[in-house]
Amino acid sequence: MSQNAPDFAALMKKAEHSAVHLEMRDGYGVGDEAEEFAEFKRTGKVDLDPTARWWPEWLGIVRDTVGRGVAMRRARIVSEPVTDYIRWEHAVTPLNIEAGERVRWLPRRKASDIALPGNDLWLIDRRLVMFHWWTGDGDWAGHEFVEEPAVVKMVSDAFERVWERATPHDEYDV
Repeated sequence: MSQNAPDFAALMKKAEHSAVHLEMRDGYGVGDEAEEFAEFKRTGKVDLDPTARWWPEWLGIVRDTVGRGVAMRRARIVSEPVTDYIRWEHAVTPLNIEAGERVRWLPRRKASDIALPGNDLWLIDRRLVMFHWWTGDGDWAGHEFVEEPAVVKMVSDAFERVWERATPHDEYDV
């Protein structure tokens, strides 16, 4: 992970009840995903081996977090037709689900009347927000933690509206 990537293990250890993630980009350029994404673009196939490359670290964090009784939900707002990156992300999402995350997808056209935060984020226990900052090419640019009640409420309300409208992973076709 790049130096600007947050410490997800430390973040998830702070969670006691819930950890929700809102993703709103149609593509990311995170370096540790580049090889798998390039292979998918070449072949249309994904490696769903949970022990391959960087998956063990993330899936271990998810299993540990969910194992403590924390509900993990991830909502993705996507343009349609989807980009190659979203197609790849959809294809590897079964690994997230197998580890314990719940994942839903919301077409961007169905989010027009939802007031959304300006950045992707994690919300922990409806009390701590970690905003992600990305470069224009989609690589890590940094992050910020916010606990201000008004911001937490705005983020929580936005996530819940997205979650209610979004389609569960196993029902969403790309």
